[in-house]
Formats: sequence, C-alpha cells, structure tokens
Amino acid sequence: MKYTSILLGLVACLAMQARPSAHEIPSDVRVQIFVAPQADRLRVIVRAPIGAMNELEWPTAGVFLDLSKAEPVLRQAATEWIGSRIDLYEDDRRLEAPQLIAVTASQPSDTSFDSYERALAHVTAAPVPRGADIALSQALLDVVLEYRIRSDRARFSIASRFDKAGVRSLTILKFLPPDGTERAFTIHDEPGIVRLDPRWFQAAWRFVDGGFFHILDGIDHLLFLLCLVIPFRRVAPLVPVVTAFTVAHSITLIASAYDMAPSALWFPPLVEVLIAVSIVYMALENIVSPVVRRRWMVAFGFGLVHGFGFSFALREELQFAGSHLLTALLSFNVGVEIGQLLVLVAIVPAFNLLFRLVPDQRMAMIVVSALVAHTGWHWMTDRFALLRRYPFAWPVLDAAFFALLMRWTMLAVALGAVAWLIFGVLGPRRQRSARREEAVERA
Repeated sequence: MKYTSILLGLVACLAMQARPSAHEIPSDVRVQIFVAPQADRLRVIVRAPIGAMNELEWPTAGVFLDLSKAEPVLRQAATEWIGSRIDLYEDDRRLEAPQLIAVTASQPSDTSFDSYERALAHVTAAPVPRGADIALSQALLDVVLEYRIRSDRARFSIASRFDKAGVRSLTILKFLPPDGTERAFTIHDEPGIVRLDPRWFQAAWRFVDGGFFHILDGIDHLLFLLCLVIPFRRVAPLVPVVTAFTVAHSITLIASAYDMAPSALWFPPLVEVLIAVSIVYMALENIVSPVVRRRWMVAFGFGLVHGFGFSFALREELQFAGSHLLTALLSFNVGVEIGQLLVLVAIVPAFNLLFRLVPDQRMAMIVVSALVAHTGWHWMTDRFALLRRYPFAWPVLDAAFFALLMRWTMLAVALGAVAWLIFGVLGPRRQRSARREEAVERA
C-alpha cells in the first residue's frame, strides 16, 4: 500500500509537470497585416495565431475551439490583443482607436491572406460553421479594423508590438496606397515606428543612424580600421586612406543594392572570408614592413570587399527606404563615415599615448598587430569551414550574365578614369606646386 501511494504520487507529479502552462510564451509568432487607405478611412486586416493569445480564456471542446461559444472571446481578442498592439499615424498624428468591422477564426490551411482582396472577402464573409473542427493550438484569428483619417494621400506610419507575444515575432506587412502600388515589409520583433511612405529626410535620418551603429557594432570592420591606422601618428595622413576605403565600400554597397552582386549562396560566406583575410593581411604587413605611402591602395582594394559586407547588413533595411533608395544608400554611407571618424579620432591619440609609454614603439606595433592577426586568423579558418559547405557553380553564360558583366566593365572604366584624373593629372600638379612653394620659401 505504501509503495502504491508513492507510485501514484510520482505519477501525479509527472502529470502536473507535463501539463502545458496556460500562460506559456510561444517561441515564434507570425502576424500578417494589410494596410489600405481608402478615402476617409484606413482599413487594416490582421491575421494572428490564437495559440499566442494564451492570456484569454478560450472555450474548447477537447482540443478544438468551441465555435458556438467563441464569438465574445474572438471580439475581445480582436480589440485587446490586436487593436491594442497596433498604433497608426497619419502625418505623425496618432489615429484614434479603430472600429471593429469583422472577426473570424480560420483553419491553418486557409490561404486567403495571399492578397488583400481575398483576405477582405474571407473575413467579412459568413462565419465558420459552428460544427467545424479547428484545433485551438493551430487556429488563426482574422480581423478587419477601420480607422478614421483625413485623407488617403497622407503619409502613414505604424508601430506594432507583437514582439511581446512570443520569444521571436515576425510581421509580414503590405501597404496598399491609392496609386495602386504595393509595398511589402518584413518586420522582426519591434523596430519602432515604421514609416510606410517616408519623406527623403526621414529615410536619410534612419539610414544615417543605421550606418553609424553598424560600424560601431562591426568588430571585423573596426579591426581592419585598427590595422590601417597603427603605423600613423596623426589624423591628417589618414585622410586619403580613409577616403579610399570609403569610396571603395560605397561603390560595392550601391552596386549590390542595385542587384549587381552575385546572387549565389556561396557569395556572402566568401565575402566574410575575404574580410577576415583583409584583417590578417593588414596585421601581417604591419608586422613585416608597413608601406604607409601605398596604404590607400590596399584600403581601396579591401574596401570593395567590405562594401559587400555592408550590403548584407543593409539588404533587409532597404525596405524602409520607400522610394528613396539612393538617398538611403548615401545616408548609410554617411553614417558609416561618421562612425569611422569617431573611431579614428579616439584610436589615433590612444595609440600615440600607448607608444609613448613603451620603450620600443616598433615592438609595441608588432605585439598589437600580432593579437589582431591571431583573431583574424581564427575568423578566417572558421568562415572558410562554413564556405566549404556551399557548392560552387560557375555562372550560366546567358544574356543576364553578359549584361551584368557589361555594367561592371562600365563601372571599372569610370573608376579608372577618376583614378587617372586624381593621381595622374591632379597629383603631379599638386606635387609641382608644392615643390615651387618650397623653392620660394628657400629663396
């Protein structure tokens, strides 16, 4: 009897532990949203998983949603769970609470949200029959909300807070302005206010901010800059080096944004390997014999590689540029430059102070460069191991390939012309002018 009681107690404990928590946070939440301004109203159609709304008491019949009793809870979820997590703005003016037009529960196999028209027809149609079987853990909540607006030609913004609904959230948003275009957004977690049709200066500010913080978060880019500046003791000689690096990564960044970069799966990991190679090379050059006068050439060459690396980070953000793609790209570069200059202004005096405190400056340069080379080498080997997993395939020699090759050839010719103008024409003139000034001073 004693052992039977113990066994029953263990079974009860296991059963309680196996029972899922009513308020357990789901790992992934996927939400779909259509936003369509029409005359004096803004219509918003939303689809969200009912399984994420576990703070509500859903009526069930076994594992199925009891549709005969679900209507009040569906409306409550539409208002409290969805309506309260979406803020919409018309020309930066927050819109008032929306009106609930329709709400329904859907099967996970329903495909009506592949277009705005089908989604609207589905949600506003007759409700699901009460005898239908929809598993509560897989059921979807579809909602139509309407906001009063002054004009459908205004600039609209949205702030959604579905990141609190799960460990990770993904919001697929489609904006349909009256001109018939469609803009799609893929929003991870909580990005703040998303301007669906930004003005140029709003897009510019967003991307200046993004470029600034990207360079500060990019450890590999910062280590490359560190290797570039180690031999220098003043900021002025660094200007041509930093300018060459900036021009180079701007070229490949813009080219990648305009689909001039290879689309093969092996290309991003290849670029990551080459970025690590650039760090190792610069560190080894500092150790062996730094050639300061030609460093701008090395900075330009590796800057082309780093530009592709910047483009991978920027690719998903370009959806927030609206119709101002070039403005966004240039603004991102401005942000990167501001971050680089801030780093250089901090690094150069710090190295000057460090090298003054040590008895052998050359040995200090070698030690710092060796530490950077060690880090870059590990990155290079790890990234190369990842690159080897991707099968390499030669490009197909079709019309698209030759069109891309022609664009890169035209770009290379233009760059060559600019380099010849700067270093072949203006450079010698500047040197002759400097020699004349020196001669006048001597006389």
